[in-house]
Amino acid sequence: MSGGFLQTLVSRLFRWRGRMLFLALLLTLLSIRPASQLSLERSIESLFAADHPLLLGYLRSKQLFGGDEFVIVAWRQPNLTHASGLQEVSQFASQLNQVPGVNPGSTQTLSAVLQPQGVGLLGSLFLRIPSIQQQALAFAEGALIGSDRETTAIVLRLQPEVEAGVSRGETLAQIRELAAARPRTTYVVGEPVQVHDMFDIVERDGAVLGWASSGILLVIILFLFRSLRWMLLPIVIVRVSLLWTRAVLVLSGIRLSMVSSMLDSLVTIIGIATVMHITITYRTYREEHAREAALERTLRDLLPAIFWTCATTAVGFGALMSSGIVPIRSFGLMMSIGTLMVLLAVLLIVPGAVLLGSFSIDPRRYAWERRLTARLQGLLDLVFRFPRTIALVSLVLTCAGLTGMLFLRIETDFSKNFHASSPIVQSLNFVESKLGGAGNYEVNFPFAELSTPEDLARLRRLAEELRELQVAGVPAVTKVVAYTDGIDFIPNIAARGLERKQELLNTMQPEFTPSLFNSAQGRMRVMLRALERQPAEQKLALIDRVVQVTETHFDDVRVTGLYVLLANIILSLLGDQLVSFSLAAAGIFLMMTIAFRSVTIGALSLIPNLLPIILLIGLLGWLGSLVNIGTAMIASVSIGLTVDSSIHYLSAYRRARAAGRNHEQALRWTQGQIGLSLVFSNIALICGFSVLTLSEFVPLNYFGVLVSIAMLGGLLGNIVLLPLLLTWLARRSDRGVDASTVPQADSPVSAARW
Repeated sequence: MSGGFLQTLVSRLFRWRGRMLFLALLLTLLSIRPASQLSLERSIESLFAADHPLLLGYLRSKQLFGGDEFVIVAWRQPNLTHASGLQEVSQFASQLNQVPGVNPGSTQTLSAVLQPQGVGLLGSLFLRIPSIQQQALAFAEGALIGSDRETTAIVLRLQPEVEAGVSRGETLAQIRELAAARPRTTYVVGEPVQVHDMFDIVERDGAVLGWASSGILLVIILFLFRSLRWMLLPIVIVRVSLLWTRAVLVLSGIRLSMVSSMLDSLVTIIGIATVMHITITYRTYREEHAREAALERTLRDLLPAIFWTCATTAVGFGALMSSGIVPIRSFGLMMSIGTLMVLLAVLLIVPGAVLLGSFSIDPRRYAWERRLTARLQGLLDLVFRFPRTIALVSLVLTCAGLTGMLFLRIETDFSKNFHASSPIVQSLNFVESKLGGAGNYEVNFPFAELSTPEDLARLRRLAEELRELQVAGVPAVTKVVAYTDGIDFIPNIAARGLERKQELLNTMQPEFTPSLFNSAQGRMRVMLRALERQPAEQKLALIDRVVQVTETHFDDVRVTGLYVLLANIILSLLGDQLVSFSLAAAGIFLMMTIAFRSVTIGALSLIPNLLPIILLIGLLGWLGSLVNIGTAMIASVSIGLTVDSSIHYLSAYRRARAAGRNHEQALRWTQGQIGLSLVFSNIALICGFSVLTLSEFVPLNYFGVLVSIAMLGGLLGNIVLLPLLLTWLARRSDRGVDASTVPQADSPVSAARW
């Protein structure tokens, strides 16, 4: 912004402040209805790129076999195998089959195994023979009955949501209601349940914790400035920006996703930090000027920095739109819109709100702020006295952080996204301790005909080998269901010959054959159950080993299922984030170069913002912390936030140099003014983000803590490392940081060249 344009803009903001305040109110009222219609995209498939091999394999399997969205309803029941126990199982299954969204023809129960229909009188009598009954129980063990013979499960197969006529949430809610109404403690578990609970918690916590965070920020800001006006102003800016952003998203047809649940938190950071700079600068000018003059000088000082802060942040987040994953692209667009809405809200609201009325006019100052300013000057003294030591320590820490990244591990246990006390984790613990694995996946491969004994023999050998497969002493799977299991379960006395057994199997279980074999496409699948709660590397190793074993029997083997998708979801996010983070850094470098018209400044401004991120991620690696959904996004998010502080620091420094101060004087003035703003805004935001630790969704806990640490690291980088870099740059040139390129102005407040 040139000095003339800036002066004209500020003058018009003052002249039209009443009309702009009315316009802001009108936009807010018009945004309420559409903003309330913003919905959450609950599809787990959307977290993968459209051409991701795992997603393509999963969608292909759904076309071939109807998918694998299974819900396990489990409980303990004495006398389970007696007639009364089986009758109770059958009656409960009948209730569950009536739930909209459940495919009743695919429901698996113990009663259907021990008392199958369609076998005739002879078959029924045959199944009452103890040895045959034990064989049937062994067939069902690990899926429908536990080894204690008192734990049972009903396995429900869900219809595709587009065919069900009701939402997945409504189906699961009715299943849980029926389970809760039983006299025995009944657990509901399965990948669809985990996915639903994840989105449900994210949506609920995103709203509740957003307001709770705003409440905490109100208290902190009131404490810092002891002014109702200046307490309410930043919260109004944030909430209005969010409302406008949500309205724009709805009108654009964009939906929230699990990734974009951080929208409220990040817009809060940008809005609070922006208004905090305005508050402290205005407070300083009020010591010598009237209200209008103080605000005019404040806006002339800060509007260029605020513009470039919002523009740079928007570009940084906009780089995420290069992602192949739809929710990350949407998140990048949402944050870019949200950031620009903060800029719009500041322009429309601040002039009128600051000068409106005469109550609580000025933010107050504490006596201890002088001591805090002295501490900031003390840090600057250390920079001047020990520049090489600080540079060496920074270099060592960077190397340590980069090394720590090599030890990062991926969290594939999706249940770790929930607290141990949550119903879903308790249900998983029960099922996996009493029945076996709660995770379902498949391997599928070409298979020509069901009538070929040789092919069936190969399938039978594969199933047996998978049942015996272990990796490091751990069973690769807890249950294997192959087509040959159904054939072999029917005794010769009930049906002789392969063709007759197949006919009887189709009568007893009409869904069994089509759920495993697609005759039109000539593909067979083997269904597998595995432990959900196991270490990340072990889970992926077991899946790989299953594929290797299957490839020794069949060609063109594909492994898929929600279990596999959930195990690889963080890998998908993390791999995509590496590219997005690089583009974000490049975009921010370009914007900083344009803003300050200096490639050197553009490059140097990245250093104090990259270092905290490298240290943070490296520390996670050194500590052996597993990367979850919250930590996978932290790099791209953090750099878009901490760079704001650099812009304000650099612009203040250049104003001081343009006003005639030498390098050291300019740094000391900047450290006292902007350093104090940075400390205040970071204190407020870290306290506000502490509320995320109350979320039921563990990645949100991680995100709140890690963003707070990243912001603290960015604060230290900008009040220690950035002055060091500016000092180094000043020593390279007698002119300092291109001070000659900044046009001199009548007042230093408008002297920075933009």
